[in-house]
Amino acid sequence: MARRSALPPIPDFAVLRSRLDRAREAAAGTGLVIAPGSDLRYLIGQPGGSFERLTALLIPADGTPALVVPKLEAPGFVGLEDLGVDVITWVDGVDPYNLAAERMSAPERVAVSDFTPALHVLAIRDALPKAEQVLAGPIVRELRMRKDAAEIEALRKAGAAIDRVHAQVGEWLRAGRTEAEVGADIAAAIVEEGHTEADFVIVASGPNGASPHHALSERVIEAGDVVVVDIGGPVAEGYNSDSTRTYAVGTPRDADVAATYAVLQEAQQAAVDAVRPGATAESIDAAARDVIAAAGFGEYFIHRTGHGIGLDVHEEPYIVAGNDLPLEAGMAFSVEPGIYQPGRWGARIEDIVVVTADGGESMNNQPHDLVVV
Repeated sequence: MARRSALPPIPDFAVLRSRLDRAREAAAGTGLVIAPGSDLRYLIGQPGGSFERLTALLIPADGTPALVVPKLEAPGFVGLEDLGVDVITWVDGVDPYNLAAERMSAPERVAVSDFTPALHVLAIRDALPKAEQVLAGPIVRELRMRKDAAEIEALRKAGAAIDRVHAQVGEWLRAGRTEAEVGADIAAAIVEEGHTEADFVIVASGPNGASPHHALSERVIEAGDVVVVDIGGPVAEGYNSDSTRTYAVGTPRDADVAATYAVLQEAQQAAVDAVRPGATAESIDAAARDVIAAAGFGEYFIHRTGHGIGLDVHEEPYIVAGNDLPLEAGMAFSVEPGIYQPGRWGARIEDIVVVTADGGESMNNQPHDLVVV
């Protein structure tokens, strides 16, 4: 039998009650069905676990919110009565989807959280055949995009923790070791420096650096390699770090590294400098992309400039061409342009930035220079 992990810290109940109220208001008459995951953690302070048995937070258009949960899982949820959320337990042999349908009171529309497993989505549809079924993401993300002071402090804590890891990378990154060996040291340090786990570790050396989502391999790091190190994970509050720095093992073997890297530094700084309330998400992308394109490397910048971050590593807002969303204070996202030359080497610089009243605050403060180890 699978075991639940230790309970995370639960935010202030007043904050959670406000989130539940705002979710109902934002839904505007649509019933919400929120499965375990980051949306559930945002609303009730506890993520739960997604299994074959249904667990779901129900927020009807009218009436008291309720958590439908298997009786054997119910002890893992605490304080819901204080939060004003009813708990509806069920045991094997009972149809939980009918219980959910009864609580939702025949809504015209039901919004289901984006990552609800299909076996639950289809069963909810069968239990509420007259209700239009839509995604809850567009509703909940409007709440989650704007971080409050406690959320920003958690992001600041995560950023400082991952900075401490980057400050140690030079101890492990050296010629003769494999990417996997270096990655194992980094993963251990991520936990030691205050994260609950290492969510991802990218050590991309030499030509592997030209693959933005390369993870780890048995490639032996060589003298002269340029190495992209992209790492992150959640702290106890659930909020994530995500930071990339680029290293060189001794003097880079390619003569163009210094000049190309200088372009990348300029592009990343231009995008960070462009962050302010009222600027659009796409304008931040353009600030970085224009610098790289003007230097002749446009075809080698092959991804968006950034992604939102919070309880998920990737969430709204996305810093990408075509997104005309005006930025607001409290929005948090990565600024991470890169230049990737296939078969040769790649480089990326990434900070998490939070929009402030008059600009932006970086959650990461490690130097942006190419780090020679």
